[in-house]
Amino acid sequence: MAILNKIRQKTFVLILVIALALFAFILSGVFSSDVSLTGKSPNVVATVNGKDISREAFMAKVEARKNPNATNTQIMNQVYNYEVNRMVMETEYDALGLSISREQMIELLKPNLQNSPEFQNEAGVFDVAKLNTYIANLKASPNKAAYQQWVDYETSISANGLQDTYMNLVKAGTTATLTEGALEHKLEGDKVDIKYVQIPFASIPDSTIEVSKSEITAYINKNKKKYEVEDSRNIQYVKFEEVASVEDEKVIKTELEKLLNDKYEGADSTIVKGFKNLAKEDVAEYVSIHSEGAVKFKDNYSFPNTIPAAINDTITKIGVGGVYGPYKDGASFKLSKLVDVIQLSDSVKVRHILIPYAGSARAGADVTKTDEQAKTQADSLLAVIKSNTTKFTDLLEFSSDKVSNADKGEINFGYNTGMAEEFKAFSFENKVGDIDVVKTNFGYHIIEILSQKEKSPAYKIATIEKKIEASLDTEDKLFREASNFELATAKKSFQDVAKETNKTVKPVNTIKALDENIPGVGNQREIVRWAFEEGRKIGDVKRFNVAGGDYVIVQLTAENEAGLMNVTDASVTALPEIRKEKKAKLIKDRITATALQDVATAEKQTVKSASAVNMKNPTIAGAGREPLVVGTAFGLEEGATSKLVVGDNGVYMVQVTKKTPAIELDNYQSFANRLETEKANAVTSRLLKALKDAADIEDNRAKTVQ
Repeated sequence: MAILNKIRQKTFVLILVIALALFAFILSGVFSSDVSLTGKSPNVVATVNGKDISREAFMAKVEARKNPNATNTQIMNQVYNYEVNRMVMETEYDALGLSISREQMIELLKPNLQNSPEFQNEAGVFDVAKLNTYIANLKASPNKAAYQQWVDYETSISANGLQDTYMNLVKAGTTATLTEGALEHKLEGDKVDIKYVQIPFASIPDSTIEVSKSEITAYINKNKKKYEVEDSRNIQYVKFEEVASVEDEKVIKTELEKLLNDKYEGADSTIVKGFKNLAKEDVAEYVSIHSEGAVKFKDNYSFPNTIPAAINDTITKIGVGGVYGPYKDGASFKLSKLVDVIQLSDSVKVRHILIPYAGSARAGADVTKTDEQAKTQADSLLAVIKSNTTKFTDLLEFSSDKVSNADKGEINFGYNTGMAEEFKAFSFENKVGDIDVVKTNFGYHIIEILSQKEKSPAYKIATIEKKIEASLDTEDKLFREASNFELATAKKSFQDVAKETNKTVKPVNTIKALDENIPGVGNQREIVRWAFEEGRKIGDVKRFNVAGGDYVIVQLTAENEAGLMNVTDASVTALPEIRKEKKAKLIKDRITATALQDVATAEKQTVKSASAVNMKNPTIAGAGREPLVVGTAFGLEEGATSKLVVGDNGVYMVQVTKKTPAIELDNYQSFANRLETEKANAVTSRLLKALKDAADIEDNRAKTVQ
């Protein structure tokens, strides 16, 4: 009781303590949980013009788009681009008050639905009432997924309709005036003939031009837009590949050798036939049991030109029953046995009647015969045909093969054509004139062999394959080597360890947070995520398992913050431009001549000519595209010579020998029309990109879904 009294006396203090504890708990949640005081919730994948794309909705769309031909990252990027495009366009629609009315929606739906009987009246005409009834029934149906599919379909149609309307509004403002048409005509029609001397930049070796880091930095700062980059990482890695050792190959080869000869097995020493002594009828099962690869026994024949190169020269000469191998073929060891040799045509002509049954391949919904009923009918037709072969074409009405029926049931095909094996075997392995019923997965065929081309030797070959794979000992050794390399980098530099272990170091630069491909390794999102993890430091090393049992040891070598590209990476494009500037100055400083021929002589170049040069396509024959040089020429009077001009490919001096003005026209409407079309086409290809560039887009994929 004394304790209870004390608690009652201290009630206010107790409440205060509890309140402070709760506040501390909530505050810690703010700073440590998913939402910070200033940051975005990781439940927001992106924000477009102030509107969020939630992670839940985003991942649902990713799940709906999944397919085996795309990686998860590729699908996420597709969904992201679609959603951003949609939201950017919606901002424009909202600003203009654009929407799709019900009447417009019906007009948009009509082209896709008007040929469906479900939406047609008795006269076969599209009926809006039928459409409304269909939608009402869907909405009332317990199958909510079906109604949602229709809503999604309408949403998609509406989005396309709105986009078309918006595009058309923009295109309506992209007119071209007659003045613009006249200018277009002038740019094309005004021509100049010139003589020129070009001193190519390539005439000065790059090795003679020194460029300092400070000059590259200055060039980057001068061309900031060109060198703006996203946050990225540089890594380097070595690869440990799982490859079978020489000893592994010997073991695999020995295993195959054991299959060649008979052996005794079991307590009663039963003789088990080896591959050499197998009867023809036992080959298929033997190969199926012992072959590990994709090679399975195919009960057909090969002509010499289709036999694999590894055995072509040998297998055709060893005689029926002979075995060649073990031999190495690519990533496998193999044994090949010549099972049979026959004389075979490489192509035949047959005619057939096909009687399908319910469940046979490509059987229509109207096929109701059972397997037994189809065979009975085929046997009956065969009896009629055998009694009088002229009846064959009369009975084609029973055949379901409408394609061959159009050609009297006849088919020409080669031995290597993709026909049903049973159909092919009968057609090639019997004589001209033979007729019989043959069953395939398509049903029962009554086949008559009409002709066969000249026969030549064909070979039936059985092959047992054992893939060359690393043994467990080899895998363990590879793991130890990779682990030792990783551990060694704690005491020595990555490069030194690689040199000691004879490994090639492969650098990969400017990896972005949403990348997934590492050159030389393939799709490796795990490596990219690791490189961008919070707390990751330059110099960190980690081992990764990759496809095929291989390992890569990766080291983070640089963290490139968003902003301007570093000097090393920028040098790839900056160096050539800086060198060009320096070469241009060198060339201009050393030339004192003012006449074309004098410049050519001094620089050991020749005076060249170019005719009918225009401003629309500023290309000079023998020099390439040179807009500034061509523009300079058009600014000169006929007979005048320019000063030195720095072009894209060298330094030039130009002399105008003739100027031909464009022919005056009475009307320039055709040129204006063409310009208008070009502008409209540019709207289609460039508008969305321009809107996205102007939009406020915050991409959080790297933090939320990747």
